Amino acid sequence: MQDKELATATLEQTKGEENFLDNIINMLSIEPMDAAIFIGKIIGAGLILWVGFKVVKKIVEILGKALEKAGFSDTLRPFLSSLVSVVLKGAVLFAIATVLGADLTGLMTILAAAGFAIGMALQGSLGNFASGLLILSLKPYKVGDWIQVDEKFGKVSEIGIFSTDVLTPGNKILIIPNSKITDSVVTNFSEKEKIRLELEVTMPYVESFPKVSKVILDALSTIPKVMMDPAPEIGIHNFDSHSVQLLVRPYVKPDDFWEVTFEANKVMKSAFNSNNIKVAYSEGMELGEIGE
Repeated sequence: MQDKELATATLEQTKGEENFLDNIINMLSIEPMDAAIFIGKIIGAGLILWVGFKVVKKIVEILGKALEKAGFSDTLRPFLSSLVSVVLKGAVLFAIATVLGADLTGLMTILAAAGFAIGMALQGSLGNFASGLLILSLKPYKVGDWIQVDEKFGKVSEIGIFSTDVLTPGNKILIIPNSKITDSVVTNFSEKEKIRLELEVTMPYVESFPKVSKVILDALSTIPKVMMDPAPEIGIHNFDSHSVQLLVRPYVKPDDFWEVTFEANKVMKSAFNSNNIKVAYSEGMELGEIGE
């Protein structure tokens, strides 16, 4: 009799536990079969995450080596690798959300609206960004080159994604937006590894041009950093009311631009003095009468 009562009590307890589990499942609105499917999706999503990130890492490594072999700059390679990594990892996360059955329609709408708003707010910055990619890819100049952009002259000290830093001969840093550079004419003085100076000199009308030209050429030959091959050009540039304007154009290395400019002016003045070549200028100032 006691065994029968015990069996009855055990059966009722088991039924109670089953009812309790059924109630929990019903509360969660998940059928037993649906719960198994959901757990399978979780496991599948975990596998996709693990395998996907491994694949992304390998792709980024291969891309980095390919970019290095293709000659991309040290500034551009890490940026492109990071950009590709973020995009691919985002694709993996979207794939996981799809596997889990998430509705991405609303999220895509929000992302599109946010992207449009950010694009409008950062319109200028995005232009500089695109120009930076062009500069780093096409390489119209590199760090250490002497360039001129919109009458701004100096040596490139850094090429960034959004701007280029140029060090002027006066030791000032010019931060030039990349979009301004791609929209302007850029003169690269270092591309041919030599630059031609343009120095203006005057001589009196009574003086012999061949004589003055030889004096200037001999003076330039005393400057070690002046290239004599090709030979400096010396010609008559213009005529003014007091003197003949000459243009002296020797070749130098870009890094020697200012040093040779100052030294050339110095030796030419000294040579003019030694050869008794005069330059016309007004020693005094004349004042005229003022009428009524």
